[in-house]
Amino acid sequence: DEEVLITISHAGYVKRTNAREYKSQGRGGRGSKGAASRDEDFIEHLFVASTHSYMLFFTEQGKCYWLRVFEIPEGTRTTKGRALQNLIQIESTDKIKAYIAIKSIKDEDYLNSNFIFFCTKQGTIKKTALECYSRPRQKGIIAININEGDELVDAILTNDRCQIVIATKTGQAIRFPQEKVRPMGRNSTGVIGIRLSEDEDEDEDDAVIGLVSANTEEDTLLVLSEKGYGKRSSIADYRITNRGGKGIRTMNLTDKTGGLVAIINADENHDLMIINRSGILIRISIDEIRTMGRNTQGVRLIRIGDEDSIASITKVLKEEEEEEIIPDESSENTTDNSEVTITE
Repeated sequence: DEEVLITISHAGYVKRTNAREYKSQGRGGRGSKGAASRDEDFIEHLFVASTHSYMLFFTEQGKCYWLRVFEIPEGTRTTKGRALQNLIQIESTDKIKAYIAIKSIKDEDYLNSNFIFFCTKQGTIKKTALECYSRPRQKGIIAININEGDELVDAILTNDRCQIVIATKTGQAIRFPQEKVRPMGRNSTGVIGIRLSEDEDEDEDDAVIGLVSANTEEDTLLVLSEKGYGKRSSIADYRITNRGGKGIRTMNLTDKTGGLVAIINADENHDLMIINRSGILIRISIDEIRTMGRNTQGVRLIRIGDEDSIASITKVLKEEEEEEIIPDESSENTTDNSEVTITE
């Protein structure tokens, strides 16, 4: 049982790689090659899981599929991987949009005390008990009913003690207690979570880019823009509201930063891994990214080319520094140190 890094490309190629293959670098660097890809392909999803975990894959059309992590083919840092359609029976017109690693599908206490929280591109949310997804079927099941013109953006594992933060492409975010959303069945559509911007001065293509859960006021949120700028802010800066509002500003976006592309719950015990559409990946220690105000632009986390942009981010446990043991050369070949003569 070990921690592995799983990547899924836009074209649907998947692989698992030992996380130690990616060494930590300073922020603002160019990164290293993360995966081989075809000209029109790029790494779209990047996440960490244990080899003994169950993976739940959710598609943009709202279906759920299962796979054990050790069943995902192992590859090196630069290999392309294997087509996901060869591992699970996903429809050719559908694609993976979210994934959750769960430790067990047989522990009843675990299944009944946790929920899967969904969010769509247009801001619809839904909460369903994890127990509803504990019986794997080869052809998958319906996880959430998706309205026409909408699609699933993200799904996370939660409990009733946490709070939800949803972020949009235009830099807005909303925070509300998860207990305010009642549990629903698998085939339900859900309720409104955040209202998208309709301001003519804003991007017309506003959409939800992700959601996270938070448990304490000490948590920090890390947001990243498409051109490599990011920052950390205290979750205490985001006031608690009811679901269904427009939210508040989470990052000051400009032409230099581009739109918001990712949000994660970050702490200093983790490293941040960022991968570009061109396949370049960088690993940064999160404690190098200082905490700053909510309505700020942030700092450059990775340098990217004019035609490139951010594809995905994830966090991994910080690398443990190995202590180097240096032998005492003066004691080599010494058989008796009981008598020592000192000469001035």
